[in-house]
Amino acid sequence: MGEYMVNPMTSFTTVGLPVHASNIFTKNYEGGTLCAISDGMQYAWTAPIVPILQRPDSPIPITHTDVVWLESIYMIGGMAGIPFIIYSVDRFGRKATILIGTVQHIVSWIMKAFAPSVEFFYVARFISGFAANVDFVAAPMYISEIADKRVRGFLGSSIYVMMLVGILIIYSVAPFVSIPISSAVGCSFLVVELFVFPFMPESPYYLVSKGKMEAAKKSLQKLRTTTKNIDKEFEEILSMVKRRQSEKEKRSYADLFRIRKNRRAVLIVTTLNCAQHFSSYSVILMNLHSILNDAGSMLSSSNAAIIFSALMLCAALSSSILVDRTGRKMLLCASCCLTGLSILSLAMYFAIKNSGHDVAGYSWVPATSAMCYAVFFKCGMGLIPIVLTAELFPSSVKAMGMATASAMYSVSSVVSIYVYQFLSDQFGMHVPFFIFGFSCFLAAFFTIYFIPETKGKTLAEIQLILSSTKSLSTAIRDIKPGSPEYATLLLKQQQESTA
Repeated sequence: MGEYMVNPMTSFTTVGLPVHASNIFTKNYEGGTLCAISDGMQYAWTAPIVPILQRPDSPIPITHTDVVWLESIYMIGGMAGIPFIIYSVDRFGRKATILIGTVQHIVSWIMKAFAPSVEFFYVARFISGFAANVDFVAAPMYISEIADKRVRGFLGSSIYVMMLVGILIIYSVAPFVSIPISSAVGCSFLVVELFVFPFMPESPYYLVSKGKMEAAKKSLQKLRTTTKNIDKEFEEILSMVKRRQSEKEKRSYADLFRIRKNRRAVLIVTTLNCAQHFSSYSVILMNLHSILNDAGSMLSSSNAAIIFSALMLCAALSSSILVDRTGRKMLLCASCCLTGLSILSLAMYFAIKNSGHDVAGYSWVPATSAMCYAVFFKCGMGLIPIVLTAELFPSSVKAMGMATASAMYSVSSVVSIYVYQFLSDQFGMHVPFFIFGFSCFLAAFFTIYFIPETKGKTLAEIQLILSSTKSLSTAIRDIKPGSPEYATLLLKQQQESTA
């Protein structure tokens, strides 16, 4: 995939894109998202593996405490890796950071394949969580900076689609083979990445920020199959990097909470990240097989998990189209309500089962509830927070805002896992699911009154809504182009950006 190699994908168009865009698509797809497949496998690893480790003939016997730690230490590793990833993308570059993360993932899979004790699983899960930040920070940054503008959005979303592909793979493979073999499958994608990705050029934005102008221009030329408009695009990169550096010098982390619009953005993103996990997302992905086994589902847990992950993948692909047609707010609100109903039906099933009643005639309920959850969650709650995180923060604090969002994502995941394990042990599995179900309806209420509809609005208009001195619900209704407050807030925002 070097400079002079011909990619067969360039001979035809991809998803209706021009040949030039198809070439960019192929390079990014092959080089920038394979690690996301591995990360999806790592995220859902405990769901099929824990039942294997709990069998009487387990190669490594584990306790209930081990299960809690195996699930939560992955997210703890994610939190620990945030400072490193922020430092690494600027110090070593986007490309080098992705390769570092790839090596870390390989080490994790090797440790899982040959682990002699559960402690090795602990370390491997921590390393994989640490490396997962590549998929949430370094890879999206790299792709957005090298991709042609015609396919930038599509390529950016492909990372999250590849993670769902990884979940589907681990659910389809791990229950039927040994742990070393499933680890080898996960490692195989990373080995390909390790051989392919070094031939990709570094981000021209990063090279310009380091003063390497000639290298940046050569990188841009390699990334574009035509030299037309190269000089113009390079000037745009120079201008943007200069503006970013100027804004970075003026802003501090305190600005996330000192400035009203940033404070409101943090509130919205933090609440939605908490809502994602308190809708039982991490709990279900990491415990799906155990939950369905305990429920006595009519489908085997292995087969149900494969269908679950396939439905989630299809829903994610469909929702990426719906989000720009129906709008963020309506889709998110509907998703919250329908996801809540799915979880509450599962909670009621467990409540009736735990009370001693015969539920044999209703064994279809757990699997059906899980399938509905997969579709309804991914159509809104699993997608919209990602979109809003990119839209709500102004460029001057976007990196800090996204890092804060990533930290809150990890924290809320760990808390939800502990809440589930503690309450299910003490009071029965129905109790945490009742809490998760009602949390979804609280998220729907928050969506209606506190989240602005960003469909069809420019980033400047979104910032005006968040800057208003009115309550969020009032500002969402009143701040429109041409309204009395619009011009005043626009001027104020311009003054803030130059302050």
